[in-house]
Amino acid sequence: MLMQAWMGIAQAHVGPHASVHDTVAGIVQRLVRSQSTNQLTQLKLADVVRELTRHEKEILGSEHVTFRVSTDALVTVLKDVRATNDPFWLADRGFERRELEVVQGKLRYEAWERRFGVGEVGLGVNSLSGVGEHYLVLVRPVTAGQALVVEPLFPAQLRVGVFTNGIAPYADRGETVTNVPPELEGQVIVRTVHSRGGDARMLGLFRWTEHPSGARPDHVALTWSGDPRTSQTIQWRTGPVTKRGYVAYGKAADLDSPRARKPIRVKATSEVLKDEQLLNDPAIHRHTVELKGLEPGTRYRYSVGDGTRGGWDEYRDFTTAPAGAVPFSFVYMGDAQNGLDRWGSLVHNAFRERPDAAFYLMAGDLVNRGAHRDDWDSFFHNARDIFDRRTVVPVIGNHENQGGHPTLYLKHFTLPRNGPAGVEAERAYSFHYSNAHFIILDSNLDPSTQTAWLEKELAASNATWRFVSCHHPAYSSAVGRQNEKLFREWTPIFDKYHVDVVLQGHDHAYLRTHPMKEGKPVATPAEGTVYVVSVSGTKFYPQAQHDYTQVGLTNVATWQVLDIQIKGNRLHYVAKDIDGAVRDRFVIEK
Repeated sequence: MLMQAWMGIAQAHVGPHASVHDTVAGIVQRLVRSQSTNQLTQLKLADVVRELTRHEKEILGSEHVTFRVSTDALVTVLKDVRATNDPFWLADRGFERRELEVVQGKLRYEAWERRFGVGEVGLGVNSLSGVGEHYLVLVRPVTAGQALVVEPLFPAQLRVGVFTNGIAPYADRGETVTNVPPELEGQVIVRTVHSRGGDARMLGLFRWTEHPSGARPDHVALTWSGDPRTSQTIQWRTGPVTKRGYVAYGKAADLDSPRARKPIRVKATSEVLKDEQLLNDPAIHRHTVELKGLEPGTRYRYSVGDGTRGGWDEYRDFTTAPAGAVPFSFVYMGDAQNGLDRWGSLVHNAFRERPDAAFYLMAGDLVNRGAHRDDWDSFFHNARDIFDRRTVVPVIGNHENQGGHPTLYLKHFTLPRNGPAGVEAERAYSFHYSNAHFIILDSNLDPSTQTAWLEKELAASNATWRFVSCHHPAYSSAVGRQNEKLFREWTPIFDKYHVDVVLQGHDHAYLRTHPMKEGKPVATPAEGTVYVVSVSGTKFYPQAQHDYTQVGLTNVATWQVLDIQIKGNRLHYVAKDIDGAVRDRFVIEK
């Protein structure tokens, strides 16, 4: 009787709900006006709560999650114990602490309960501090056995279910609960939206960037959004005063000749990129130019600027991909993420040692906080004089999805739009370089959204070498971080079409597997796929010894160079640390 009629509920908005978003925006604006920069960066939870008006407390304490109950009900909020004083409204709204906890892996949720009469139940924001996972909501009738209908729900993404082992407690995430206490078994769960946990966050919002923009261009970076043989995309930023951008370019040979030709000028697509919590640089202009119709295997020279006589930056060079099969090399790195200044030293050492590398493939988690522009400022600052001369090939990681969507990642990189139908453009894509086929996957999404496209790409490929890169590993180096659905969906396709190497990140340790096929080690790379996990930043995890581990290293940042030789069809792979010491190497011969 408990769950009678819940299956057919409408997902409707009940009543004239105030906007939590607008309320938070108003509070933030008031804080900016009334507080000094130093005060804003040192705000504590109690400071923010004291700042709230009575009306704001009412909105933030009752308008985040709402639903109606058809009978008198007991509502339990399961909150992350790490959020000591959040949600701030629980005690004020009459919720009382129960001597009951839900333990799920490393997470612990404590129970707060209150009785509601027939009608609307309104629950407040998850957190002002930004600490902890989104709370869970359970509902049961006061009278045991009484029919209970929970409808309608707001926001519309909410879902209901039965709280039992195997239920996914969040409407937007797939992980399940496996340790439901008997006292809570069978209750109605209102499945909240995990990504909305930070909707009202006001601590740690206000920041400053160590690398503010200026009138002149910086953060110049090369990507491919078209065919690497005939196109090159160039992106850079300026401060808010410089609103236009241009690229002047030409073949290096022509510009260097005694009768130098005048560079071709192309106007950029320019847009404002805002991060209003950056106190010293809240708005910049981001400029993008895609050069088309270039000649393969040709060195070009370019400059970016605002189009005025004195508004041009220095000239830089890039070289288009070759028309046919020629030897080439590229650099691969795992997560940069933390300690980007130290990562900058590593990537510059790699560039000095291997200036011949054609491009740099980064296997996700380029930054730690993907929704904070100051992290991106640090990333591009530390890659200066490299990514403006060698194309960066980014893979999207989980940290790029901070806040639920990789907005700044997609704004900073213009990438091929040739990925799977139904997946947001530029999150998964492919390209060819020389005799190699590269497929970039978004492992943050359900792998099944890309499986058919992945197989189509590989089935149609006649490339000698096949590389795949995704952030989350098919073979994890750590304990308890296996990506089982990814493994089930993608590795059979890697086996079927013999992908040579899969380049991954996420686990913050170095791992190279034996050649693998059907989940088991095989004798040679001719029979199976080699999977690599690496980290290039300063955050490290321990790892376990697995039956698939051929080389495992911890507490070391590395960069890898892969050399493709045409004569003999050989791949030489070397992994080096920041000091240039060789940590791993292998050879694949076709």
